[in-house]
Amino acid sequence: MTTTPELPPDETQRRRAGLLNGAGAYLLWGFLPLYFSALAPAGSLEILAHRIVWCLFFCALLLALTRGYTTVWRILRNPRTTGLLTAASILVGINWLGFLLGVELGRVVEVSLGYYINPLITILLGVIFLRERLRPLQWAAVAVAFVAVLVISIGYGAVPWLGLLVATTFGGYGLVKNRVGPTVGAVSGLSIETLILVVPAAAYMGWAMATGVSTFTTEGSWHIVLMLLLGPATAVPLLLFSAAARRIPLSWVGMLQFITPTMQFITGVWILGEEMTPARWAGFAIIWVACALFITDMVRASRRR
Repeated sequence: MTTTPELPPDETQRRRAGLLNGAGAYLLWGFLPLYFSALAPAGSLEILAHRIVWCLFFCALLLALTRGYTTVWRILRNPRTTGLLTAASILVGINWLGFLLGVELGRVVEVSLGYYINPLITILLGVIFLRERLRPLQWAAVAVAFVAVLVISIGYGAVPWLGLLVATTFGGYGLVKNRVGPTVGAVSGLSIETLILVVPAAAYMGWAMATGVSTFTTEGSWHIVLMLLLGPATAVPLLLFSAAARRIPLSWVGMLQFITPTMQFITGVWILGEEMTPARWAGFAIIWVACALFITDMVRASRRR
């Protein structure tokens, strides 16, 4: 009979804090569809532009408080790292736009599909670009997810391109960040990524205000407050996630990440009232089987280690 060794008190406390940080990050991300819905009648491009600009302002404040400007300047002087962060910024910008379009077009459930299959897209990218080898359960999860996408495509009558867009762009973003390595912290990385995107974002904001398209100053004070809070709403979950990733095992992170798409699915179906045909329910039932296989594999691999 074997017994599981008890963790030291300090490690137990560290993991508890990591679990709370991780759960907080994914819960906040799960509430984003409701947040973005509350910003109506602002469109996707306007919200995206404000998200980039106010996120950069918030990051600049954090850098000032932590004296992180020297670190950012050191990173920018490295052409390779700057190039990778530029690619990351483009991918995350497209990902944010795809998410916002899902909310604006009433396709939050489709976006949740993208975040359900994102872990499987990530491991496939690892096979293609990092020459990683998949375990049998991982291959099974990928195959089941592929079947789920086919079933959902039949249910929608079209390929769920928004779901696939957010899954592939976020998977690519993770791959690029993996190549950057641990030398770029969460605040420094997000600061540089939003800095790269801020010129087109600010230009769009200026054009929208000049042409009367902007809703920033026309929808009341609460609308302005919600727009300004897009900065911390973007940065805080990322910082919580970064804190969690340093404190808990990867298998725990793998299980926590399904909190967000589950909340998005519930939001789309039961709060925003999106239609779910029998074929769509069948497709999501299959994707949940794929997620269960993925989680089982992560837990087994963690125990072996």
